[in-house]
Amino acid sequence: MDAIILAAGLGTRLRPHTLQTPKPLLPVQGQPILDWTLAALPKSVDRVLVVTHYLGEQVEAYLRQQTHFAHWQMVRQETPRGTGDALLACREHLRAERFLALNGDDLFGAADLAKLAKCSAGVLCHPVEEPRRFGIAFRKPDGTLDRLVEKPDLDGRHLANTGAYLFPRRVFDIPLTLSPRGEYEVTQYVSELAKQQAVQVVEASFWLPIGTVEVWEAAQTMDLQAMRP
Repeated sequence: MDAIILAAGLGTRLRPHTLQTPKPLLPVQGQPILDWTLAALPKSVDRVLVVTHYLGEQVEAYLRQQTHFAHWQMVRQETPRGTGDALLACREHLRAERFLALNGDDLFGAADLAKLAKCSAGVLCHPVEEPRRFGIAFRKPDGTLDRLVEKPDLDGRHLANTGAYLFPRRVFDIPLTLSPRGEYEVTQYVSELAKQQAVQVVEASFWLPIGTVEVWEAAQTMDLQAMRP
């Protein structure tokens, strides 16, 4: 199975640390974030596609020396037009009918990714107490995904989209439209796919979105055992 790692972002909220280092290569406990991600991928993944843009030459240099995957490919997003566009850039490079896709700058639990990889289609979600800060998953009566809503005006505990997905290849048949912020969003693929087939909501036991300097610094002393297979 292929896995697509979205690693093209600018990392603006972690400046000045990302002015000379792409966010996926920022160190956490001595290892780049991207290294943690590759190590956490399930055994069913035997090849990775890494989408780059900002400081992509550094990501390529890392990929050449990493030992997790012998088979990897960089896919350059020439113009950053959103996560949906980044995913679409990989379409012609995929080999199988199912693939994992995940953000390259968050930390995920290995067991959670393994569970996600067994789905025909799925989205990995984690409980949060402040839904206004996240994309939130709403479920159908049978527990499968109904839709994703970005930063809804809600209170209390809800399931946040972690940015890790299992897609069938035919997801690319769904046409993307520009979002209100002028980008093509991977979440549109997810919500539209849920109208066509069952998309499983896999609840994660561990997720650390590294969105701020404070979280990145806190990660240096966290217990990250959940990320190990």
